[in-house]
Amino acid sequence: MAKAYWITFYHSVSNPSALAEYGKLAEAAIRQRGGRFLARGMPARALEGVNERTVLVEFDSVAAAVAAYESPEYQRALKLLHGAVERDMRIVEAAA
Repeated sequence: MAKAYWITFYHSVSNPSALAEYGKLAEAAIRQRGGRFLARGMPARALEGVNERTVLVEFDSVAAAVAAYESPEYQRALKLLHGAVERDMRIVEAAA
């Protein structure tokens, strides 16, 4: 079974307080489902695109990553972001 990566690119943050509250709840929900944070924060250097926050989380499988996203705990955290950020999020399977 291939590992999976949950990748989030933030384009803008209009409410840093909401993002901070989301972060507390989301981190616990993600770790509870086996997620391991590999990188998060501002880019060391932006070469193309928007220079905003990026988050990279590793899971043991796509199914585990999807389960974390769909969990009631994460969905509660996600509600805090409505209107607070613009972002793109993907779950990508590791290359063989």
